[in-house]
Amino acid sequence: MSVTMGRFGDQQAVPAIGQGTWYMGQSSAHRSQEAAALRAGVELGLTVIDTAEMYADGGAEEVVGEAIRGLRDRVTLVSKVYPWHAGGHKMREACEASLRRLKSDYLDL
Repeated sequence: MSVTMGRFGDQQAVPAIGQGTWYMGQSSAHRSQEAAALRAGVELGLTVIDTAEMYADGGAEEVVGEAIRGLRDRVTLVSKVYPWHAGGHKMREACEASLRRLKSDYLDL
């Protein structure tokens, strides 16, 4: 599989197409399948994963955290905060909570 790459300014090239996680993490019965699907995508070159704290109230981030275990250095991780967390200390707290759910110490975007 060939994945088209794109750049953000002077940054390292990343795949132009990524994996979204909306609707993931809503059911514990599906979490292992969802994580396996994300891992398969990474293995096929879809290394950008987009998620948000609002997707299943953080459940999608938990799925992503499971999926990228052992693969974090190969993934470009994107997450977003709720609009009412988009400023000041609330943003910092929301990002820290996301990082805990993602089991990562940084976001790429």
